[in-house]
Amino acid sequence: MPSSIEVSVGDLSALVGSGAAPVIVDVRTDDDFALEPRLVPASRRRDWHDVSAWAPHYSCARPVVVICQKGLKLSHGVAAWLRQQGVPAKSLMGGFEAWRAAGGLTVSTAHSLPRDQAGRSLWVTRSRPKVDRIACPWLIRRFVDEQAVFLFVAASEVAAVADRFGATPFDIDGVFWSHRGELCSFDTMIQELGLVSPALDRLAAIVRGADTARPDLAPQAAGLLAVSLGLSRLHGDDLRQLDAAMGLYDALYIWSRDAADESHNWPSSAAAAVRMA
Repeated sequence: MPSSIEVSVGDLSALVGSGAAPVIVDVRTDDDFALEPRLVPASRRRDWHDVSAWAPHYSCARPVVVICQKGLKLSHGVAAWLRQQGVPAKSLMGGFEAWRAAGGLTVSTAHSLPRDQAGRSLWVTRSRPKVDRIACPWLIRRFVDEQAVFLFVAASEVAAVADRFGATPFDIDGVFWSHRGELCSFDTMIQELGLVSPALDRLAAIVRGADTARPDLAPQAAGLLAVSLGLSRLHGDDLRQLDAAMGLYDALYIWSRDAADESHNWPSSAAAAVRMA
């Protein structure tokens, strides 16, 4: 059983991929990380030696989970240091080894992503997003970098902005993070980031169907397209649209992970039995 200063793999896994996820800090040593250069989704690596320098950057308003290799001295020590700064911090029981042993989702670090001076990954794409250009930012913020910055610019200027501002272009022709054959940019990101997950595969089919006019790929695709077009017209500001859609994709992901086999009907069998009595 986890103590008041620890969190279990199961409890953390239930939160990952949603807006309710805590801030996750990976303090594994360089040697441990080199053995398996992957991360728990949306976690950020920090050097435990320098905890006194970076601890003040964390807020008492957000809980923090600290991960080391085995969930022992490094994560417990860093979490304790954060708590004395007023940050509600816990250590992950069993550390990264326990997370992997339980089949927890991890993210590949094989791709180097440009970052700004604050350490945030920086992305650029075409303005007036509908499906793919909202789904991809959701995926990045929930599984790679919760502080990722997205620039929406005129289609003709994406390449130039990427070059001048050191941003990663996505969902335009001729770039790495884009459509490949029948797959959309969301599919590409899932594959390249090594996000092997039945839930994300199910969500990807919905996104692909909505984004490429193939509603036959998933029953939910037509609904996602309808809501996406509505959000686009409701919000003239692309960043406001993205903020508004984050909860939508959170819900779709949790449904894909936990409730895809659940049905709902009215009247319920119990209510129908009462009527017939």
